[in-house]
Amino acid sequence: MPFPPPCVRRALPALAAALLSVSCTGDAGGGGPTGADTAGDPLFPRLGNGGYDVGHYRLRLDYDVKRRRLDATAVITARATEAIRGFSLDLAGLTIRRVTVDGKEAEVQRKGSKLIVRPAAPLGKGATFRTTVDYDGRPRTLTDPDGSTEGWVPTDDGAMAVGEPAGSMTWFPGNHHPSDKAAYDIRITVPEGWTAVANGELRDERSRGGRTTFAWHSGEPMAGYLATATIGKFEVARSTTKGGLPLYVAVDPREAGRSRKPLSRIEEILDWESRLFGPYPFSSSGAIVDHEPEDVDYALEVQTKPVYPEAPDHTTVVHELAHQWFGNSVTPKRWRDMWLNEGFATYAEWLWREQHGGDPAQKTFDSLYARDEDDPLWEFPPGDPGSAKNISDDPVYERGAMVLHQLRIAVGDKTFFRILKEWPTTYRHRNADARDFIAFCEKAADEDLSELFDTWLYGEGRPEWEYEP
Repeated sequence: MPFPPPCVRRALPALAAALLSVSCTGDAGGGGPTGADTAGDPLFPRLGNGGYDVGHYRLRLDYDVKRRRLDATAVITARATEAIRGFSLDLAGLTIRRVTVDGKEAEVQRKGSKLIVRPAAPLGKGATFRTTVDYDGRPRTLTDPDGSTEGWVPTDDGAMAVGEPAGSMTWFPGNHHPSDKAAYDIRITVPEGWTAVANGELRDERSRGGRTTFAWHSGEPMAGYLATATIGKFEVARSTTKGGLPLYVAVDPREAGRSRKPLSRIEEILDWESRLFGPYPFSSSGAIVDHEPEDVDYALEVQTKPVYPEAPDHTTVVHELAHQWFGNSVTPKRWRDMWLNEGFATYAEWLWREQHGGDPAQKTFDSLYARDEDDPLWEFPPGDPGSAKNISDDPVYERGAMVLHQLRIAVGDKTFFRILKEWPTTYRHRNADARDFIAFCEKAADEDLSELFDTWLYGEGRPEWEYEP
C-alpha cells in the first residue's frame, strides 16, 4: 500500500466511552419525544442521530492560526422525519455560545459527544427547520486505537481537517453518520497569505483587514466524514480538464517537487476511471497535499479533493479518486459495509496495473490467496468486520478486492465491467449496502450468486472454494 493504509485507519478509542454511554433514544429534558440520539450503527453505536434529515450545512469558520482557535457558526437546514420535541447533534469539544431553531432561542444540553437541542416549539413531521449554532474554542483531535489521528489536526502552518469515521464532529455540529448526506457551503477566514481549502468549488475569495475569506460550495450530497477545511501556506494550481471539469490543486511548497508528476496525472486517471465507472459524479476535482501533519500518515478520499499528508504516488491517486465513485457518491448505509468503499478502490488499483502494463488482476489475487491460513488477511470476513477497530484492516481492503475478482470470474468480463459502470450510476449520490450490491449483481448476471458471496464476503478464514461456471 502506498500509505499505510491508503485511506482511513481504525476507529475511535478516545471517544469509545462517550459513544457507548447514552441510550439509543432520548429526551431533551421535559415531556415529549425526541429524535433518536444515534443512527443505530452496530459498529459505532453513538454516531449519528434520528428524527430528522439534513439537507444543507452552511458553515462560517474564522480560524486564528497562531492561537489555534476557531470562532464559528453552523446553520443546519433539515426536515423532520417524525414529530419531535427535540433532537441531537454530534459535536466533540468546543464551547456552545448560542443555539436557535428558526430564529428562536432553544434549550441545550451537552451529553458526551451529543448536543441535545430542545426548540421553543415542537416540530411536526415533514417540517423544514433551521438550526443555528454559534460556538468557539480550540478544536480537538481524536486518537484511534493504532495511535493515528483524525479530526481537526494542527499543522506547522495551519490545520488539516480529516474526518473518517467521526473526526468531522470536532469542528462542526451535525448528523455525523454516512447515512445522512447533505449539500455544503463553507466560508473560512484565515490570515492574509494563508489558503483555506474545502470541498466543491471556490465561489469567492476576498481580503479585508489583513484576513482572507474563502467561500466554497459543494452542491452534491456529501457525508460529514468527507468534509474538509484545510488551512496552510499552499501553492495553488487551478485548471480545467479537456472535458470542462474544474481542478483545484493545493500543495505545500515542501511537497511540490515530489507531487508534480503524480498530480499531473489526475486528468488521465479521471478519464480512465470515467470509462470504467461511468461519468464522474461531481462538479469539480483536485487534491490537497500537506506536509507531514502530526500523527497523520494516511491519505483520505475527501469529496472532490483527496487529502494527502505528503506527496502521493500515482497508485494512491488512482485509489483515492476511485473513491469519488465508491464511497463518496455511493456511500455505505452502515460502517460494516466499508468494503464497498475500500474493496472497489483497491480493485481499481489492480485494474490500473492490469491495463497499464503491470501485473494482471489474477496474479495479484493469486499472490494474496497464497498467504498462509494464519495470515491477518484471513482474520475476519470483509463483509462482517465485527468491530470498529477492524474497518480499515487488510481484509476490508484486500479481501474486499478479492470478492470483486471472484465476481468477475463468476459472471465474466462483459457482465462484470457492466456492473462496475452501472452500479455507481444507479446509486449515484445515494446510500447502499451489501444486500443492495448482491441483488444488483444477481439481476445483472441473471443468476444466483449467494454461494459466491457467502464464501468470499462472509466466509470465515481462507476460502477453500473455486467457482466453476
